Parts: sequence; structure tokens; C-alpha cells
Amino acid sequence: MKELTKQEIERQDFVDNQIFELMQKLLPSPNMIDWDIEAIGSIRETIREQLVKKKKIINEKQFYPYLKT
Repeated sequence: MKELTKQEIERQDFVDNQIFELMQKLLPSPNMIDWDIEAIGSIRETIREQLVKKKKIINEKQFYPYLKT
């Protein structure tokens, strides 16, 4: 069974963490939010749409590696 490489997992973590940090920074101080992968995934999809589909700057697997099912 194929698995993501360590580098691919690190890329996924990087993207998700950057989105979460951006969400935190956009909130007025001292508000904080809990980790919400559903919200992060929704934002990630919007970013992917812009960078991969519309601007064609990066391919899908480079942006957020995944395994085909």
C-alpha cells in the first residue's frame, strides 16, 4: 500500500499550519480560535483553486500532496 512520504506529510502540515496562522492573525486581539480542520480545508480548497486551477502556478500535488484512491 502506497503512503505519503515524510516530505509530502511535512508539506501538508505546512500548508494547514500556515492557513491556521493566517486565520489567527486576522482575528482582533485577544480573540483566538481552536484548530478546525473543516474550516482549514475549506480555505485550502479556495487557495488551491486560485493557485492550481486559475493561475496555474503550481500543480495540485505540489501544493497539497495526496494519494489517489
